[in-house]
Parts: sequence; structure tokens; C-alpha cells
Amino acid sequence: MDCAKLDAVADKLFSQEGCPSITGSSNRDGLMVAGQRAVIGVLEELIGVLFPGCYLTHEVGGADLAARARAVLGHAASALREQVRMAFEYACVVDTCQSECHNCEERAEGVVGELLARLPNILRTLQEDVQAAYEGDPAAKSTMEVVMSYPGVYAVIVHRIAHELYCSKVPLIPRMMSEHAHSKTGIDIHPGAQIGPGFFIDHGTGVVIGETCVIGKRVKLYQGVTLGALSFEKDAQGRLVKGVKRHPDVEDQVVVYAGATILGGKTRIGKGSVIGGNVWLTHSVPAGAKVYNQQPNPLIREVDGSWKTSDGPWQSAGDGI
Repeated sequence: MDCAKLDAVADKLFSQEGCPSITGSSNRDGLMVAGQRAVIGVLEELIGVLFPGCYLTHEVGGADLAARARAVLGHAASALREQVRMAFEYACVVDTCQSECHNCEERAEGVVGELLARLPNILRTLQEDVQAAYEGDPAAKSTMEVVMSYPGVYAVIVHRIAHELYCSKVPLIPRMMSEHAHSKTGIDIHPGAQIGPGFFIDHGTGVVIGETCVIGKRVKLYQGVTLGALSFEKDAQGRLVKGVKRHPDVEDQVVVYAGATILGGKTRIGKGSVIGGNVWLTHSVPAGAKVYNQQPNPLIREVDGSWKTSDGPWQSAGDGI
């Protein structure tokens, strides 16, 4: 394709008038959406600061480790301020079609400052998460192994950071972070979910935790668990209503086994309850409850061709299986 044709294609792609398009740019000079790669880079640097012995890329120790962590934190903070500023600016134009934005840089400075101030608290919570994972898995040999190799722990680390930005009403970036963790681990935690300390996702693949979930302390989920919405409220024009409570609450010390599905904003799982594998729940259960599916009674065909169940020989009511 010659240069003239390439120019024509580019003109058509980027000639939209008014608000920015979903391409991530606008006709306003210099306005770009936060970059996915840059955000992921910042995220990995912040994780490196929280767990420098596990995630920093240089072999350092003692005073060198602290110095390296400080340098990484300074770089991450500077980069994050720029990404948050761009996210705020872009949201201003998308949401309100404003031609000018006057305080996005100041807001970004405040948000990043709040996140940095919260990092010690985030680390304390993560230490409880890591300890819960170590204590909750008999295969775990050390907390170092848990931090460096458990996908559920990685997803929770990312969530703790993304949730702080979500609570500060930063657009785009918290979801970029959570979807990065989703792509790496198969665990989908919306950054809006409120999760108490000592949280452990064992194995992890296929876990889904919705935006308005509230999860208490020392909760344990196994693979394939869904904490989701039962239905979606719509307005008079048939559009989905945003910001309503759609996902369940899970109180302290609950265990939810593999494949269980718990749905609905009015559903509450009481403290200390156990939800068995593959259970489907759309209503609340009281504290201390144990909810299981009825035990199936599988048919077993033996080598002589006879059939039996776990209770003994099976008698067919017909002529065959």
C-alpha cells in the first residue's frame, strides 16, 4: 500500500469529532488514555517494594535491599502519578465532553500520595493473607514458596493495590491491574470487592468475585467458586443500572469448596459456614451452617460386566443401561 493510501486510512481512523473514541486518544492535542503496559510496569514495581526479596529483579540484601526498594518506590510513584493523571483527564472528556480539565494533575498527586501512605497497612494485610495460605495448605513448605508461586496469593496482592485506587475513584487503572492478574492466574477479582485479611484462594483457577462482594476475615475459597450477581436491574430505557448491590456477602471464617456458586446482592453466608463443592446458592444461610449437595450414587461396571452402586449390586428396571 502506498503512502497516500496509508495516509487516507490513518485520517479515517483518527478523524472522529467530539469526545474521545475507544481507540484511547482524542482530537485534543496530547490527551491519551493511561497505557496498559505502563500500568502493569508500575504494578510490578509496587509488588517488588512490598516483597523485595521475592520480586525485585536485582540481587541485593541488607541496606542495599532497602535502598533499592526506595529507588523502585520513587520511580513507581512518579510513573503512577502520570498514568493516574492521564486516566483522570481522559475520564473528564469521555464522561462530560469537557474541553479543559483543571485539576487532574492535583487529583493524581493526592491519590498516589494516599496509596503510598497506605502501603504499610496493605503489607500488614498481605502478611495475614500469606500466613493464611501457608497454614491452609499442607503442601506449602514455606511462606516464601507461597508468595513466589501461588497464583491465588498473586491475585490477592494485585487486588489489595487495585482496590485502594478503586476506592479513590481512579478510572481505568484498577481494572487494568485486576485484569492483568486475571490473565496470569485465571482468578477474576473485581477491584471494587471488599476483602478482609487472612484471605486465601487455594488452586484458584476459575474463581470469580464480583464488584459489590463483601468478604470477611480468614475466608477460604477453592477453585471454580463464583460469587456473582443473580440478576441485573434495568432502568426504564432497558439499560443496566450501575452502582447497586449485586453480589453476596461472605462473613468471617467461611470455607467455600470447589465449583460452588453463590449469587445475589441479598445473599449472606453466615460466619463459620461451610459451603460444599458444586453447591448452587441464591439465598442466605446462618452462621455455622454446612451446605452440601446430596451425595450421588454412581454406577460402577466391573470387569465381569456386572453393575453395582456404592450400596451394593444394582438392579435394572429395564433390559439394559
